[in-house]
Amino acid sequence: MSAVLIQNMLSEKEATAYVASAGFRAGSVGSVGTELEWLVRDPGAPLSRPMPDRLRDAVRDLPDPLPGGGRITIEPGGQLELSSGVGASLAECVANTRSDMALLTAAVEAAGLRLEGGGLDMLRPAFRVLDTPRYEALERFNDRSGPEGRVVACNSASVQVCLDSGDDSDGWLGYQRRWWLADAMGPMLLAIFANSPGTAGGHRWRSTRQVLRFAMDPSRTRAPRMTDDPRKEWARYALAAKVSVVASEDGQDWTAPEGLTMRDWLRGGGPRPATYIDLEMHLGTLVPPVRPRGYLEFRMIDQQDGENWVVPVALVTGLMDDALTAERAADVVRPLRSLRRHHDWVTAARRGLREPGLTEAATACFALAQEGLERLGAPGDIRAAVAEFAERYTVRGRCPADDVAARRVRSAVAA
Repeated sequence: MSAVLIQNMLSEKEATAYVASAGFRAGSVGSVGTELEWLVRDPGAPLSRPMPDRLRDAVRDLPDPLPGGGRITIEPGGQLELSSGVGASLAECVANTRSDMALLTAAVEAAGLRLEGGGLDMLRPAFRVLDTPRYEALERFNDRSGPEGRVVACNSASVQVCLDSGDDSDGWLGYQRRWWLADAMGPMLLAIFANSPGTAGGHRWRSTRQVLRFAMDPSRTRAPRMTDDPRKEWARYALAAKVSVVASEDGQDWTAPEGLTMRDWLRGGGPRPATYIDLEMHLGTLVPPVRPRGYLEFRMIDQQDGENWVVPVALVTGLMDDALTAERAADVVRPLRSLRRHHDWVTAARRGLREPGLTEAATACFALAQEGLERLGAPGDIRAAVAEFAERYTVRGRCPADDVAARRVRSAVAA
């Protein structure tokens, strides 16, 4: 065993304390960030998958970071992800991300490629184009539970909204209530922005992307339990989750032993002692719908078409970051929480806003968000984008997946 590993060995008590504190960093509320994943397609060869060298060449001349603070990464299946800089406000985040997206879009199109909205690529077989020890090990881990993991890794795209965890107060800007509200709103947000219609498991889905995620290892993909102590629960969840990668000193095979949980590893059941680096890598592979990473990541939202990514970023911020709006939104979504909580998530993925209770709550929350956005000083163009989306979809009981499904029917009839 190397001296480095010996010096960084980690006990279960230390790991529990670290996860609890690192998951929810208490502080003032107001920062906003987003991560935008995009499917990439060559219009001249729509069934092919651009390889990493072509993607790197496409963005080679762009600065890193981009002028707005964003950074570009390539995902396992050749998706491109723009991770925004942290905005001091919603307005700053949206303005900077729009400018960075304009540069990224222009560079990709100049290379003969196209960024494609939507949550799931239904045309191309799932195929990993990045060969790294981490992604190879993740693929082996996911394959143990079925083919869904490959599809999610290689063929899916999302909008992630990132907001502050909250302060130490017991109000609606405190981290405990914000965690509860984020989870309570989650199925509704999933239904509002469902944009990956498809068939899986004999059922039709509005968000096939999310239901495929749930079909993966449940210890890493389902929502944590709601308790009075989110820090303690997140630590319990993280340590009970299965380990998907174990970094090797030679940098080669990172395959994790089958069935190994992080708690098992900390108790001596792994191939070597666990370190803080191992724990951080493990936390980065956990993908519940809302993930605490010092801030809150909303991960249940399918990618949208064009600039409609602005709408989920604004809606979530408007509902969460204004205390009065958050309190009122909590009253709206509280009845949506059933005793069969996972069933709530699955129903939202399957039916979208065809579920009456979700439609009523979503319509009310859009109205509340507009009030919150005005109090937060959101620019008029952002508020207008939210209003236009609500009028086109939400108040009509529709989601973007309904447009995609209708286009497929028209294409099939024309053919």
